[in-house]
Amino acid sequence: MVIEYDIVLDYDIKEFALGTWVFSVAGALIAIPVGIKRKSLAPLVFFGTTGTMVDIIMGISACEREHAERQMKLLEEQNSAATRLADAAAES
Repeated sequence: MVIEYDIVLDYDIKEFALGTWVFSVAGALIAIPVGIKRKSLAPLVFFGTTGTMVDIIMGISACEREHAERQMKLLEEQNSAATRLADAAAES
């Protein structure tokens, strides 16, 4: 159970953290005209790395949110099972 859960969590982290690319591309698209105008690569470095950081942060946040939802679902299932067990014990 623990190994299976770790594999799923590892897959989710990779999916969320590496599956985002929107802000990286947006940063590059903004940086290219600015870099050409200034004749410098500094805007590409700044906007590219900033976009990449935003993508990674958003991916990790999505993964954490998914993990919290999964944990809440497991907790609810455990509580409902404990309640059913207590009700069955009270009836007999």
